[in-house]
Amino acid sequence: MSQVTTLLSAIAEGRAGAFDELFGVLYAELRDLAHSRVRRSADLTLLDTTSLVHEAYLRFERSDGLTFRDRSQFMAYAAKVMRSIVVDAVRRRDAARRGGSDTVRIEYDDQQLPLGQVAHDREVLRVHESLEELGVIDARLAQVVEMRYFAGMTDAEVAASLGLAVRTVARDWEKARIFLHATLR
Repeated sequence: MSQVTTLLSAIAEGRAGAFDELFGVLYAELRDLAHSRVRRSADLTLLDTTSLVHEAYLRFERSDGLTFRDRSQFMAYAAKVMRSIVVDAVRRRDAARRGGSDTVRIEYDDQQLPLGQVAHDREVLRVHESLEELGVIDARLAQVVEMRYFAGMTDAEVAASLGLAVRTVARDWEKARIFLHATLR
């Protein structure tokens, strides 16, 4: 039994400190995962790799009763948490842009608007909403997208985590990509 599997079992049994140990063991992989998220959205969130990993840790800690059967399931969930952090950051910034309680209103020239940034924010939210819509239609397809795209897992890793054939995962990935492409057009 691997160290990660042993720690996951210890977490399920409620052993104090097991979660911190697991995070320590997987820290490098979590940083790699966060780096891929930040690379795609650093301009949107103002988060760096370390901040994203630490925010994910805090969200994990606030979630009671989480159990994972293996490393790949844990990493898939971590990818989902990191995606959620990025989407929340974009939503907060979008809300602030529209005017919150602390917002001071100023006059501006339309030529000075950071239109590229606004468009990119909307794109992140559209991808998130499309993925949520896909999850309602077919939860497994949405799960495959999260594991492949957000966690960077291979078809074989996704198949092992979900108990599916590799070919089934490949077909699901293709179907999900077609759906997302159609909804994002």
